[in-house]
Amino acid sequence: MNNNNNNSKGKLKQKQNKVELSLLILYAIGFYAFCIRRSLHLSRHHFSKLYGLRGGWLFPPRLNDVSDAQWRNFRANLPLLTLVFGVFTMLANISRQCFHFRARGMSIVWLFLSLIYLSYLHGACVVFILLIASANFLLVKIFAKAKYFPLVLWTFNLFFLFCNRVYQGYSFSKFGQRWTYLDNFRGTFRWHICFNFVVLRMISFGYDYHWAHQDSRFDQEKHIQRCHVCKSGKICYQILQERNVHTNNFTFTIYLSYLVYAPFYISGPIISFNAFASQLDVPQNHYSIKEVTWYGLRWVFVLSLMELMTHLFYFNAFAVSGSWQMLSPMDIFIIGYGVINFMWLKFFLIWRYFRFWSLIAGIEAPENMPKCVNNCYNLEGFWKSWHASFNKWIVREKKVWDCDMPFTLIKLFPVYLIAAQLIQYVFSGLSVLGFMLLSFYVGTKLMFQISDAKQRVQ
Repeated sequence: MNNNNNNSKGKLKQKQNKVELSLLILYAIGFYAFCIRRSLHLSRHHFSKLYGLRGGWLFPPRLNDVSDAQWRNFRANLPLLTLVFGVFTMLANISRQCFHFRARGMSIVWLFLSLIYLSYLHGACVVFILLIASANFLLVKIFAKAKYFPLVLWTFNLFFLFCNRVYQGYSFSKFGQRWTYLDNFRGTFRWHICFNFVVLRMISFGYDYHWAHQDSRFDQEKHIQRCHVCKSGKICYQILQERNVHTNNFTFTIYLSYLVYAPFYISGPIISFNAFASQLDVPQNHYSIKEVTWYGLRWVFVLSLMELMTHLFYFNAFAVSGSWQMLSPMDIFIIGYGVINFMWLKFFLIWRYFRFWSLIAGIEAPENMPKCVNNCYNLEGFWKSWHASFNKWIVREKKVWDCDMPFTLIKLFPVYLIAAQLIQYVFSGLSVLGFMLLSFYVGTKLMFQISDAKQRVQ
């Protein structure tokens, strides 16, 4: 009798889940159909008031939204970047195959190639990068075994991070009139902006060298038993990061090549020194040639999707032009939602482009944005997915301080800003706020339904 009751309850619950899923899917279809239709209407009727629109090639005479400076520059320089990184990776791989270079040999190759790249980007300002990096190397070598080393390392790097921004990358004229002429050769990109990522790598190098002189807490055998990648005979990124490299690999050339490694120099992703040095020695085997090729083809598909989006919907142009202020609360919500999706696609393309070339060169880094922006149902998960490599860097470095609070604030600060802007956009209309909350609820329920379906399949 109890079994019959349990079976009938189970069937009833399955039926309710199917009905709920059907309603959720219908709502999602209606939501996106409405957003797309309204977005097309707004772009068609307000384009004359928007800034940053250029002649499009996809649906002439329809315009293309290139109002975002970062995306515009990346898109314009894409052919040149592809040529440069194609040549760099080809030379690096040929050098490895022909001369059987390991970590030290490959570090010299990549240091030479990367300095060519940096010379074009920063011109004479490369000397500032090399001087600060050299000072950090000496500091690490001298104080790495001291108990107060983390404090010294962070103080040094934060000091220069602050000074770089205050003095806007420094002027050569401040060091004497005879150096003034070098201010005419500052390159095409402000070096102190890119240096933010270099600081993270300098700190990572310091910690990895510091930990190399201590007993490792990483249980490799236990990890291999739990990791499906390692069980298959490959080496996952976690082992590359946590397994200490030999102290002989903490050389100045490997250190410099790590700091200025061309594929990750401008935008990341962020990689630890242990992982970088290990893969200079032996190339990654996590991704096969077929998988790297498929990775590149997926990137091309997403680029096509981005081009289609910027030709049809002028979300970012509404944001930078300030025209959204004259729209209704519902339209503001749609524009804000569109801007978030545009930003996600932009960073997705930039980060995965550089990671793709690094994979070809045999060096794997953590994947930024492993989830779609529409597939994150809480704010902290949204941040962890958005800049995943930076989040992993924070989680790893906080072990030294044995304190979660400061790093949690660092992780969640950008999330609070985004949430505040969204609330500011839509709070002027309570009906829109209700519509937004209902849409978020439906999206969250859909994600739970998908998650449950995956667990049942497994």
